[in-house]
Parts: sequence; structure tokens; C-alpha cells
Amino acid sequence: MTRVGLALPQLGEHVDAEAFAEFCRSAEDLGFSSLWAQEHLFYPLEPRSGYAGIPGLAIPEAYRSVLGATEAMAFAAALTSTVTIGSSILVGGYHRPVQLAQSLASIDVLSGGRLVAGFSVGWSDDEHAQTDVDPRTRGRRLDELVAALLACWGPDPVSFQGEFFSIPESVVRPKPLQSPHPPLLSGMWSDAGLKRTVALFDIWNPARGEPAELASLIVELNAQRPVGSLPLRLYYRSFAQRPSHRPGEEIGGVEAVKADVEACIQAGVEEVIVECNFWERMDSPAAWARAPELLAPVLEVASRAR
Repeated sequence: MTRVGLALPQLGEHVDAEAFAEFCRSAEDLGFSSLWAQEHLFYPLEPRSGYAGIPGLAIPEAYRSVLGATEAMAFAAALTSTVTIGSSILVGGYHRPVQLAQSLASIDVLSGGRLVAGFSVGWSDDEHAQTDVDPRTRGRRLDELVAALLACWGPDPVSFQGEFFSIPESVVRPKPLQSPHPPLLSGMWSDAGLKRTVALFDIWNPARGEPAELASLIVELNAQRPVGSLPLRLYYRSFAQRPSHRPGEEIGGVEAVKADVEACIQAGVEEVIVECNFWERMDSPAAWARAPELLAPVLEVASRAR
């Protein structure tokens, strides 16, 4: 069964508290399964990195204003009672383990065990510079961040010693409500990122690729999983309008998302996350408040498959 979730309204100048609240409540009432936050810090006017790490590619204007990821997840959790609350994704280099373990465990406890913790390595050299992190270390640092988080969420006393992080013998609480910990989601796609996903994560949610292609690849990844590990689960990201959209290019909108859900059902994808933050129709608080209702036909596609 393929479920459908929504990316939270975080990007751009057209998000306010009332629209955010109406979006979350409406999404849950209509039957969307999950709400997802992403993470960016600021909008450099002379960026060192192109968008998504592609040299020369302009960073979308929507990133000029971004609601904080953990704050958005906490607010969404408070507004709802059943939907999953997840990050797709948090950038590993922007965090330290003890503080992040506390924040995420708090969301899991206060939401009644609804958190999925998603991570990737990020692409912005400018944002890494703001956290005093050398982006060349971002892969190793993420490996260690995940290991330290799991230590913090494990039995007390906690202690950890690594290249980047050191935690003295301590009591680190609260622990997450989910045992042994909230599911870990990976947004990585590089060869190194896929190896990291196979070794450390529970869910794979790449931001590109076709459903059938990804479903075939995840079979290969699962063949490489450590002995005793559960299979990786596949989530797919569908864009009502892609951030790289060019003027005059056709916008897929609801029909394109419906087609993605159909393809995901055929491929056996577990969950589709619908991204609207770059959709030009989201041009006011009222538009954001109506977005779940506008996307309700997507749920009918998933429902027919059941």
C-alpha cells in the first residue's frame, strides 16, 4: 500500500502561522499520512556553491525565507495527532549530537512517537561555513553524528568518543518514545551516500530518479545490508513544480503528482512525499491553507489501489 504525505509549507514569504496551522490540520483530516520538514539556513547573495551542488545553478528564490526545520516539525506535531512528522532532510553538518538528540527525542515524546529522523550531507558550502564545518568532512561527520545520536538514545550512562564529537559519561534524556529509536531516513544518492544508507539507515528517500528505477536499485541495496538488518524502505519525492523550473516550461501540478503516485504504486513504493514549496500557485497564505484540499485527488489515486 502506497501512502501519500506532504512537505510542510516552509519556504518563501507566503507562509504565516495561520496558514501553516490550517495546512497541517487539513492534511490530517483529509487522510495524508505524513508531514515533512527540510533544512536550509540562509540565502547567500554571492554563493560559493550552486544549487544542489551544481556549479553555476542559481539557488531558487524561495530559499530567501525558510522556517526552521525542528521548529516546524514541533509545531506540526502540536497541531496534529496521527500523522507522521519527519525531516527530509536535516543536514548533518549543521548539528551536534547531544543537542539534536534532545530536540528530536522531545518531538518524538510530545508527538506520541510519530517522528522519522531524516538526514543527508547537504550541498551548501556557504551554510557549512556558518556552522564552522569543513564541507570536505561532511560524509565522515554524518556517519559520526548518527552513531552519536544512537548512543544518546541508548541506555544511560552515555559516552562517545570520535573524530568530531566527544560525549563524557552522562545521562542524556529524554529518550525517544519509539524503541530502539525513531526510524532513520536517508536522502543520499552518491556512491558514498548509498553505502552510508545501506549501513546506517532504515528508509531511503532520494530527491531524484523514477519510481521503477529506484525500486530496482533498492533491491540491490538491500542485498548489501548488514546481516540481521530489516530491508530498506523506499519513499519517493514528487514535485508539483520542480525548483529548477524554467519560465515557459510546463508545470505538472496535481496531474503530475497523480501520475507519480500511480507509478509509485506500480513500483511498490511505500510512501510519496509531495513537495509544493516551489509551486508558483503557492503565492499567498490562503493558497497554502488550501493546498491539501487542492491535492486531495492524489489521495483518491492511492485509495483506488488499495
